[in-house]
Amino acid sequence: MPIIVYTKTGCPWAIEVLEYLKVHNVPFEERDILKNPEYRKEVEDKSGQSKSPTLDINGVIVPDAGVEEVAAALAKAGLLHN
Repeated sequence: MPIIVYTKTGCPWAIEVLEYLKVHNVPFEERDILKNPEYRKEVEDKSGQSKSPTLDINGVIVPDAGVEEVAAALAKAGLLHN
């Protein structure tokens, strides 16, 4: 199951996290919560908020994440491939 990354169009933190995932060849699905209200509800149900980026890593929710938090969560899940 790919990682789900909930983003907001133009969010600089989301752009950094998406770039990090691409550089490390981590598969993900991006869901823009500004363009799709269903995705906004989904992320609010999962995390209790709608901040960007929020990741769903195999059921582990990493809300309002920066690259450092994402790297730690991926390493913990055994998904970080250098």
